[in-house]
Amino acid sequence: MRLTDTGDLWWKTAVVYCLDIETFMDFNDDGVGDFEGLAHRIDYLAELGVTCLWLMPFYPTPGRDDGYDIIDFYGVDSRLGHHGDLVEVLRTAKDRGMRVIADLVVNHTSDQHPWFKASRSSKDNPFRDFYVWRDEIPPNAPTNVFPDKEDGVWQLDEKTGQYYLHNFYRHQPDLNLANPKVRDEIAKVIGYWMQLGFSGFRVDAVPFLKQDGDPGVDPHELLRSLRKYLTRRAGDSVLLGEVNLPFEEQYAFFGGEAADELTMQFDFVGMQKLYLSLARQDARPLADSLRERPVLAQESQWANFVRNHDELTLDKLSEAERMEVFEAFAPDEGMRVFDRGIRRRLPTMLAGDPRHVRMVYSILFSLPGTPVIFYGEEIGMGENLEQAGRLAVRTPMQWNAAANGGFSRARSRRLVAPVTPDGFGPAHVNAADQRSDPDSLLSFFEKLIRRYRASVEIGWGELTIIDAGVDCVLVHAVQGQEGRMIAVHNFSSDPQEIEFALPDGMGPNAELVELLRDGGVVADEKGRVSIALDAFDHRWLRVHDGDDKRLS
Repeated sequence: MRLTDTGDLWWKTAVVYCLDIETFMDFNDDGVGDFEGLAHRIDYLAELGVTCLWLMPFYPTPGRDDGYDIIDFYGVDSRLGHHGDLVEVLRTAKDRGMRVIADLVVNHTSDQHPWFKASRSSKDNPFRDFYVWRDEIPPNAPTNVFPDKEDGVWQLDEKTGQYYLHNFYRHQPDLNLANPKVRDEIAKVIGYWMQLGFSGFRVDAVPFLKQDGDPGVDPHELLRSLRKYLTRRAGDSVLLGEVNLPFEEQYAFFGGEAADELTMQFDFVGMQKLYLSLARQDARPLADSLRERPVLAQESQWANFVRNHDELTLDKLSEAERMEVFEAFAPDEGMRVFDRGIRRRLPTMLAGDPRHVRMVYSILFSLPGTPVIFYGEEIGMGENLEQAGRLAVRTPMQWNAAANGGFSRARSRRLVAPVTPDGFGPAHVNAADQRSDPDSLLSFFEKLIRRYRASVEIGWGELTIIDAGVDCVLVHAVQGQEGRMIAVHNFSSDPQEIEFALPDGMGPNAELVELLRDGGVVADEKGRVSIALDAFDHRWLRVHDGDDKRLS
């Protein structure tokens, strides 16, 4: 790998920032965020160091599932603006060095979509086969994604007397992905948005592409065909998949060694093990998950995250492990959802301890892969538990200490969602105050991103877990053709003294230069390093030798 190769496979060293337009910035003061507001905050994101914007659904919608219930795959929700406003955002982002990806929701539509309205008009309608219908509920039907809201995945349509499939809400009927006409429509949707200037898509709910065991649907064949189509349109485009499955199955959705399906996938297993490590103050669960990660083809990449727009799912943990995390970070039942997840943001779960919060984000940016940030993480926003379900973490962005956090000048009752209250509200947590504070979380994020972007080995290199002899400390190395670094993280609230041996190839008497603070350390003649760590401490150490021409 040459340094110039990072421009070809740009996603391997990207900084992805996820935002919901309706809660990000309201420019016309009607209480709803809009594209014009986003355009006026592009420079803020550029200063932060973001290189890729992920826009949550902006399509026309009845609004019953926060935009994921779509009635027009080619449209723009009129509350947010129009196509011209969207194109202005794309052009401005490109000028500031940012690519933009959109949510691709191919599992289902809204029940208000013209296709579904036509399909339920009669069994003979041409759009009938755009959805999945059965005369009777099949035996052994799977559990619905939202077990507290839906009894199952089949819903009777009174007019035609048949049941339609809905793995999600009943108002979101599943598309029939075995139908070639549906696949053609999906390809047209991809082509349309690529033509407008998008650089790819975040693919929603990939495991549900296989519909209730239908043998006519091969999700891998579908993804291969979409990847081929996408790369014909733009060779540097990306498919970032939401695949909450065990590692072995995730590897298959990359396309294995062929790397011809999803370009990137979120590491849900690693994220859940991270929270188990945080709850126990024990680095071993996270270290074990990193050892178990499949080694990917060069064209593939893991997407690392601490928080996303949904519940913080813990479904890959055992029941006992899940209860450990619940008791540590969601002790009240109202902080939990679906019996599997947490509806809080990281700072509130860690009681606002800045040492602890910064240590976690240091881990995020130092792990091999690409970091994904959910809007507001960079300033330490909290949640609003008065909001239902997953909406607790989808509150308006907090720009300043003014009314409504500077998100909108509309009256508070007109806001698309209420702002975060109390100690994590705009009076205490906002971007304006932190921009002028060199010791703020926002400034820390800016430094992390600069160091991450200047350390291409994190995105391209090989991982080695180093035994430090202390269970609460994670030491890992990433080595690539263009560089080598070691990251050290103390999960404990107590100081620690550690000693470890450098991996093969780093040599004795190596100089390790601090990347996040002044100073450094030198390995002894046996290649061993000793470090004293404070509570929740974190260190990035670049390994220098005579051939390293990078700036420290």
